[in-house]
Amino acid sequence: MASSPELTETSDAIAVIAVPSPELPPVRGKGLDPFDALDYDPAAINRYYRQRPWQVVGRLLTILWPFLTFYLGLWWDRRTRPSDRRQRRRAAQLRILLTNLGPAYIKIGQALSTRPDLVPPAYLEELTRLQDQLPPFPNAIAYRFIEQGLGAPPDQIYAELSSDPVAAASLGQVYKGRLKTGEEVAVKVQRPGLAQRITLDLYILRVLAQWVTRRIDRVRSDLVGIMDEFGARIFEEMDYTHEGENAIRFAHLYGHLPNIYVPHIYSEYTTRRVLTMEWIAGTKLTNIESLNRQGIDATHLIEVGVQCSLRQLLEHGFFHADPHPGNLLAMADGKLAYLDFGMMSEVKPYQRYGLIEAVVHMVNRDFEGLAGDYVKLEFLTPDTDLRPIIPALAEVFNNALGASVAELNFKSITDEFSALMYEYPFRVPAYYALIIRSLVTLEGIAINVDPNFKVLSKAYPYVAKRLLMDSSPELRASLQDLLFKDGEFRWNRLENLLRNARDSQDYDLDQVIDQTVQFLFSERGEFIRDRIADEVARALDHWGQSMVATVNHTIQSRLGLLTQQPASVTIGAKDGEDSNWERIMRIVDILRQTEGFDGVMVAQLLPKILFKAETRDMGQRIAGNLTQRAVARLIREILVSEPAPKPTPVLMPNLP
Repeated sequence: MASSPELTETSDAIAVIAVPSPELPPVRGKGLDPFDALDYDPAAINRYYRQRPWQVVGRLLTILWPFLTFYLGLWWDRRTRPSDRRQRRRAAQLRILLTNLGPAYIKIGQALSTRPDLVPPAYLEELTRLQDQLPPFPNAIAYRFIEQGLGAPPDQIYAELSSDPVAAASLGQVYKGRLKTGEEVAVKVQRPGLAQRITLDLYILRVLAQWVTRRIDRVRSDLVGIMDEFGARIFEEMDYTHEGENAIRFAHLYGHLPNIYVPHIYSEYTTRRVLTMEWIAGTKLTNIESLNRQGIDATHLIEVGVQCSLRQLLEHGFFHADPHPGNLLAMADGKLAYLDFGMMSEVKPYQRYGLIEAVVHMVNRDFEGLAGDYVKLEFLTPDTDLRPIIPALAEVFNNALGASVAELNFKSITDEFSALMYEYPFRVPAYYALIIRSLVTLEGIAINVDPNFKVLSKAYPYVAKRLLMDSSPELRASLQDLLFKDGEFRWNRLENLLRNARDSQDYDLDQVIDQTVQFLFSERGEFIRDRIADEVARALDHWGQSMVATVNHTIQSRLGLLTQQPASVTIGAKDGEDSNWERIMRIVDILRQTEGFDGVMVAQLLPKILFKAETRDMGQRIAGNLTQRAVARLIREILVSEPAPKPTPVLMPNLP
């Protein structure tokens, strides 16, 4: 075995000493075993471990025995009423257990560390250490990776490099350094032997998923597909070149958003096992005391993160699938910095539109529409009978949704939905597992900052804005389906959308009005134009009747012939309901109160509308409608009204 230099930092410079070099797996290419592969290949992994059954059995024992020991300890604690001190000891035991089992189990612990609503405080404190406080590996290996990847020893690449890692996570550890050009950088170096441990765990979990899918009929989800999706993301995360590309793309898509910061990647100093990026000084969002001392509003930054996540999932589809507290830092200037772009995923356009529609239908309690969304999103097959599912959705989600959108949270929804999946033929598609992981992790951080924070209530204004502003045919059709049902216009839903959308960032009312006018005067808007014309005709007719009654009342009053007050005329409303005219006026009032409303722009728009051919057609329809109403009323009064009673003769007294 050849020797290689290990670098240690002294007070003046970086010194070089000779140390034994560890065996390193190849950097590139596909060999006979799956460890050399750049991409996740389940077939190659299966072939490799089928020939090594004793290695698989040994790994199973190293997994099961610690968990069995831990469970027996918990059982004994419950029998003997444990103290707080013993609970803290058990929490530390669980952290060490997950750490020893490797990256796949560390990530499970990281996910649990964001859920204060699920995990006791003592366990939460210990599991949080899994984010960036894992045991480091020797500097000699890290420096060897740097030299092998970048082609020169670290002292020739970096002007400074910390003598010890400043953080150690599941896949690598981070050093603080400085480039020769003066920029402060974070240098992330991958753990050795990573592929061997991860591929064996993925093989075991995949075999278990296959066994469960075959043997348990009630499990209809694509567990194998979910494992393959997770495996593909893990393999991408092990390629730091790919992570650097992800960070550059993420910065391009979201770096311009207010209060979002994405660190710069130094691609020339990045390889498969070494990543060099801009150094970010910041504070975890869960460190509330430190944030308060700095005058940073953690709740506001959570809202910033929610808005960014919505754009990731629903606008561009490229999203951060691992937003645990170690990857989200509050900067001194109040910005939210994203770190660690290894585990990313994508949502296809039809899935993005389906998710938007599902949120809208859920909030508006349109469970028939929601059932259709589950078919589009591949939770249900197209041949599924939705008739029994619709009332089940209504029962489940009415319990989860509470009284209003402000009470929505992912935990209650996912809990209720999980119960529903066992009774009906739902299946979880592979792409959805990472979405839920991302959102549930984000909500866990939010709950830790503010126990009353509801991610969905903060998300709905953005969804409403997208539905009103997006010009895609899919969302235009969704908006029409939402607002019209069985030929009736659902005014309350339009009011709800407009009220929520005005609270969203980047809500452009001018664009909404412009797109509304374009849609209204398009071929698809003919039905709405006809409804508006009929409503205007009805309003004018009732207004005319009201004016006639008022004039008649005034004349009779002045002649002393008034016998009773005139009956008030309402504009087409049923008893106990608001008239459509009143609803229209409420919507106008919402628009006037929306930031960005410009009366001058609306006034300039009116002449353009009035000279359109469609407007003339609407005018003709209104005139025809008024004429029909007047003729019908005249015929009714002539043919149906009772003849006037004969006047009673008045006997005049004899005059003297």
